[in-house]
Amino acid sequence: MRTKTLKKNKINVVTLGCSKNVYDSEVLMGQLKANNKEVVHEDEGNIVVINTCGFIANAKEESINTILDFVQKKKDGVVDKVFVTGCLSERYKPDLQKEIPDVDQYFGTTELPNLLKALEADYQHELIGERLTTTPKNYAFLKIAEGCDRPCSFCAIPLMRGKHKSTPIDELVIEAEKLAATGVKELILIAQDLTYYGLDIYKKRNLATLLKELIKVNGIEWIRLHYAFPTGFPLDVLDVMRNESKVCNYIDIPLQHISDSVLKSMKRGFGKEKINNLLKDFRERVPGMSVRTTLIVGYPGETEENFDELKQWVKEMRFERLGCFTYSHEENTSAYLLKDDVPEEIKIKRANEIMEIQSQISWELNQEKIGKEFKVIIDRKEGNYFVGRTQFDSPDVDNEVLINAEQAYVRTGDFTTVKITAADDFDLYADVISQK
Repeated sequence: MRTKTLKKNKINVVTLGCSKNVYDSEVLMGQLKANNKEVVHEDEGNIVVINTCGFIANAKEESINTILDFVQKKKDGVVDKVFVTGCLSERYKPDLQKEIPDVDQYFGTTELPNLLKALEADYQHELIGERLTTTPKNYAFLKIAEGCDRPCSFCAIPLMRGKHKSTPIDELVIEAEKLAATGVKELILIAQDLTYYGLDIYKKRNLATLLKELIKVNGIEWIRLHYAFPTGFPLDVLDVMRNESKVCNYIDIPLQHISDSVLKSMKRGFGKEKINNLLKDFRERVPGMSVRTTLIVGYPGETEENFDELKQWVKEMRFERLGCFTYSHEENTSAYLLKDDVPEEIKIKRANEIMEIQSQISWELNQEKIGKEFKVIIDRKEGNYFVGRTQFDSPDVDNEVLINAEQAYVRTGDFTTVKITAADDFDLYADVISQK
């Protein structure tokens, strides 16, 4: 029998999935630090907390494999305890308890106080905005709401995250001020649905008002919007974006498809005409705006005609940024009642076709940037390059600006003015003009 270690416990938080999970892990780590616990992120520790994703099949598989890996490490004596939290645990807790019983305890997405208690820590209610950020020092996620009220047929997020719940503006401003005090210069606003912000607590869509308050925070220079929903989009947000230099001319708005019949089955609440009118509003009200969207191919009943319509629309719209996913048949969603009738190989083929079209569009748009100057923020040094981004690019998913480290020195976390000298599909190469 293994002798219990006498060393001080070190808690290793492992994060899987989206930026919302990153945020949740950071809040957990902040709470643990406030309880004088030694905590690390994806490093070595004898106690492991796995923050899981349960969104689609690939994410669930990654989460389960990670759990099994740490359970084996527990059996091998490498770690002492394994706890599981997050979306997968919220959605499948009874199944997980039965199938992987060697996990010490499972927690859902709303059980932070109980998780802390299991880690011998107390939930600190007064810690508004206190987090241990895991992103590069210059940017941080700011989650402005939890949950989602949308009825999208393919999406299991409401099952895992519950109904929409906005965070009050004053709390978000406090959090932003604390982030700015640590050197954060860019806030990336996240939620399941930014568009809905404020309806529950202010009885109106209040994203524009929130932006105006965050703009006042000293030290914050960029504010970026992620995950807006098309239906009911508050157009006053575009006026703030156009008039306020701190709000990046960028929006992430998952549109999913363009065929009216597919959108109706998806229960998206809008059709092709409304989408096109909204995109027209975006580009007329904020000239030069960068629009990121995501699409789903292989949805039940998607015909070749539906897919051809989608391809043609992507060519016409020329999105600055675009991602494409294959449909995942998720239990307890309304689409699960439909026959998953598009073969997997066809789904993959369609996704590849969309991304080939987008790759060409991205290359053409990037060629237009050659010779132009841009303000960029430097995220990191990688190999022989400093890696930065313009206001039109979000971390990890969009274009990057590469500066030859042998020809120029720039500080990570700082803003720099550069001139684009070359470009390919998703990377821009630049010379430094000046550094702030």
